[in-house]
Amino acid sequence: MKIPFSPPYIDETVINEVVDSLRSGWITSGPKVKALELEIKTFSGANEVLCVNSWTSGAIMMLRWLGVTTEDEVIVPAYTYSATALAVLHAGAKPVMVDSGADFNISVEAIRKAITPRTKAIIPVDIAGFPCDYDRIMALVTEPEIQRSFQATSTIQEKLGRILVMNDAAHSLGAYYSKNQRTGCETDVAIFSLHAVKNVTTAEGGAICLNLPEPFDNEELYNELRMTSLNCQTKDAFSKSKAGGWRYDITGFGMKINMADVNAAIGLAQIREYPKLLQERKRVFNTYSEAFSQCEWAVTPPSVQGERETSYHIYALRIKGFTEEQRDRMIDEIAKSEVAVNVHFIPMPMLSFFKSMGYDIQNYPQAYENFKCEISLPIYPQLDREKLNFIIETVKAAYIVASGYN
Repeated sequence: MKIPFSPPYIDETVINEVVDSLRSGWITSGPKVKALELEIKTFSGANEVLCVNSWTSGAIMMLRWLGVTTEDEVIVPAYTYSATALAVLHAGAKPVMVDSGADFNISVEAIRKAITPRTKAIIPVDIAGFPCDYDRIMALVTEPEIQRSFQATSTIQEKLGRILVMNDAAHSLGAYYSKNQRTGCETDVAIFSLHAVKNVTTAEGGAICLNLPEPFDNEELYNELRMTSLNCQTKDAFSKSKAGGWRYDITGFGMKINMADVNAAIGLAQIREYPKLLQERKRVFNTYSEAFSQCEWAVTPPSVQGERETSYHIYALRIKGFTEEQRDRMIDEIAKSEVAVNVHFIPMPMLSFFKSMGYDIQNYPQAYENFKCEISLPIYPQLDREKLNFIIETVKAAYIVASGYN
């Protein structure tokens, strides 16, 4: 039985929405992008939502808006995908990596130790879709002593008066941070990924959620950033295409990172069905947890802790006591049955580029501990009970082989 890791969910409603975009004669940024922004805004509870062409470009734009420079620091977890730190570098600042907790997410105590007067932002990451402890993080950046030590180097930073918290919510669209409150509105900025493998996709894309405190006006900021995402052009292509609407101006140093309607159409159809799709992902997740909780060697991932609940994006199974070599052997055994699995993530200090910059995995022991024994299992609505049983039995059999590997 051949089981892919993460195929996109494409049904007739998605196809029809995309065809509608194609037949409309308008395929770049236009009404479907705006409709998707409104859907995500309603779903997440964010003040404003701006759709762009990727999580990465959205993060770069927000850090540039914040006004970071080469002397500034942005705290990120060592245990995340490389885009989190690469966005900081592209924006011109220095990523300061810190260790994780046993729940995969960034350690709040490690954040505290890493803060300096040059810290301008913190980018926590909701690994696998499970929200970070944002009550503690937001309380941390507003502590009087930390706020007094903050040294603003731009007008935006002066206006905020403290470290910005920008949630890397690439995995967590649909997660609950607290009862009746989904992720997307719990930090100053949150950015969802709408990449092909995410719970809701636009093939490529991202959604920036704006929740800046007063005196910021989030609606005004949305309009400013929307223009910035279109090269700071005063009219988008949709407006320019109208009779007599050709004249425009360039008002600043922008980026070209807008989302196209033909992409938004995919996400628009999916998010309208997302409550149903989310329940299906939860079904798969809980089936795994029920099966593997009976195995003394398995460490099942967090799903619900207090009021926090995952988006069921990744099932990050850990194998108790396994070395990296044993984990790799287990993955090889699983692959023999044509079940595709993955690893989330190789910690950034283990990657050649970051090693060349001086980052050392020995400084992040929990990140390595999480990585060395982690196997991500397939999780998507199309997995029926027969396929799930096959995956579970395949994993169990692979463990028996790998546990004797030296």
